[in-house]
Amino acid sequence: MNRNTRPQSMAKIPALRRAGIALLLSLATAIVALYVWMPGWVMRHYNRTLNPGPYTASSQAQTLHQSLFIGDLHCDALMWPRRLTERGTTGHVDVPRLIEANVAVECFYAVNRVPWGQKMDGNGPGWDALAAYNFFQGWPVATWYSPKARALHMAGLLDKAAQRSNGALAFLRTRKDLDRYVERRKKDSKTTAAILGAEGLYCIEDQLENIRVLYNAGYRALGFTHFHDNTLAGSAQGLAKGGLTDFGKQALRFIERLKMIPDLAHLSERAIDDVLAAATRPVLVSHTGLRGISDRPRNLDDAQARRIAERGGIIGIGFWDEAVGAPDVPHIVKSIRYAADLLGADHVALGSDFDGSIAAPFDVTGLPLLTEGLLDAGFSPKEIAAIMGGNIQRFLLENLPLESDTASPEAN
Repeated sequence: MNRNTRPQSMAKIPALRRAGIALLLSLATAIVALYVWMPGWVMRHYNRTLNPGPYTASSQAQTLHQSLFIGDLHCDALMWPRRLTERGTTGHVDVPRLIEANVAVECFYAVNRVPWGQKMDGNGPGWDALAAYNFFQGWPVATWYSPKARALHMAGLLDKAAQRSNGALAFLRTRKDLDRYVERRKKDSKTTAAILGAEGLYCIEDQLENIRVLYNAGYRALGFTHFHDNTLAGSAQGLAKGGLTDFGKQALRFIERLKMIPDLAHLSERAIDDVLAAATRPVLVSHTGLRGISDRPRNLDDAQARRIAERGGIIGIGFWDEAVGAPDVPHIVKSIRYAADLLGADHVALGSDFDGSIAAPFDVTGLPLLTEGLLDAGFSPKEIAAIMGGNIQRFLLENLPLESDTASPEAN
């Protein structure tokens, strides 16, 4: 061996070590950057506000709006990395903005499974995109792989927000809760309230008993599917678009016994028909459009909408383009007019899908613009009061559990 070879080879070792350390540091920096930056970027990217506030409605509309009990049937704010009790500059909903908008009740839904690369139609189950997103949010390990854990974590987030709010946010579970809240709100309008729903029953993980677990965590509205089919039913945006399965029918019976509310949003046509044939209590559609306005698989046809209304249900009109044709006040009002003429104003509600990965025309503080749009379209103050939230108040008072906050063991 050349005596000079060994020292030269050994001289390379520190340089290689330094390069390895530099690479590891670069990777660690990239992971930290993703951990800190990525969740917020995704939230902002998918929840745009097309016309940022502040918003100015006419004095007539503003006065009427402030006199109303405002309600919205669908919001997905719980899945994103921000505190509900703090006023945000991105996204669509938080407690301070709900109060500014005079919103009395917001229905918060827990998105618990999303297929990677989801599209508006033809989704398979695919890889679960929330696994990575919840990891980078720093959520508990179980939420990286378990839809049930995600649903329970989001219920906990809402409960903690209510506790931190110093009375500004009430978490409603029963009719008595709602009665007490309505009485309190007559004296203090600077409050808002939440109903909790699940967007897709992937979170019961094929176990009926987990419906009771959701009930005891505060869930009151349950959608069967989201963007892909599952063991309960076909999704309007899935592959098979089948009906309600035998397991889905068992789940519906369990849901009704617990006096929870079935949500038909995202269901396939066949599955909607099957639920309506089997249900014994009113149902809702938390966020949708009507095919008479926007002919999309996700929207309701006239016959289905009528059947829902005839059974005492309500239908939330969405604010996004696929639901109403274009995300602006005139198109939302046009859809509400169509629904009210078809069903009667008492079966129409708001189903914004705020923070649901949509481009919204305004954040929640822009709702007075919608009140103004309804006035301009010739709706009476009584009709506007019903559509903007009175129907939601009535429906919840008729369909929430009366008193019990824990599911009895007999309800199975």
